Amino acid sequence: MPVLTLAAVRDVRQLSASVWKMTLYSPELARPAKPGQFVHIKCGEGNFLRRPISVCNAQGDTLTLVFERKGAGTRYLSERRAGEKLDILGPLGNGFELRKGRYLLVGGGIGVPPLLYAAKSAESADAVLGFRTKDAVILEDEFRAACGEVTVATDDGSYGTYGTIAAPLREMLASGGYAGVLACGPRAMLRAVAEICAEHSVPCQVSMEERMGCGVGACLVCACKTREGGARAMRRVCKDGPVFWAEEVCW
Repeated sequence: MPVLTLAAVRDVRQLSASVWKMTLYSPELARPAKPGQFVHIKCGEGNFLRRPISVCNAQGDTLTLVFERKGAGTRYLSERRAGEKLDILGPLGNGFELRKGRYLLVGGGIGVPPLLYAAKSAESADAVLGFRTKDAVILEDEFRAACGEVTVATDDGSYGTYGTIAAPLREMLASGGYAGVLACGPRAMLRAVAEICAEHSVPCQVSMEERMGCGVGACLVCACKTREGGARAMRRVCKDGPVFWAEEVCW
């Protein structure tokens, strides 16, 4: 069950031009958190809606979040300092289903951080990480420490493999041996990953991203089109997801 708690900020540091990493001390949040879940954070008195931030890692009593600074709410988070406390609801949502075997993690941009906790929780994992350019690459060292094989691709070819994650994903799936694929990133990327996994008959779970209001399934702001029992159905990303089986999503 999610809890509403005050979590103490341990550290906040900048990873790239627009991405920050925050470490929190909160046994209530860290201990029950599962890969793929998120927390909902109150971002100052002037910001009415909480901000949903995916769990990047949970270890002991410590929770790690990595987020992109885009507006007033995430700017507020990036300006916090050690010792301050944040009003947080979580952990929320349904995370990745991890069974025995080797998983291939596919992340794009700010969709990369939620996969790190999955990499550390899986029996074995490899990763394909996509970014726009070299300056946008984050958490590479952490993934290399947690995974066997890691491929980094950049859209402009300034670092790693040139182009999107599609080519390295096909190449790694062709080698076989994966129990499944876990993906998080832009919707267009997730759709491409789902199609490639279907071609190789590999189970795929995708973490969807939608604008959220309440974070607990009451407001229906984050509803997305899915297939359920052979019929189309609107399901809530915050409550029914954010992780869905790829074949459930109406792309």
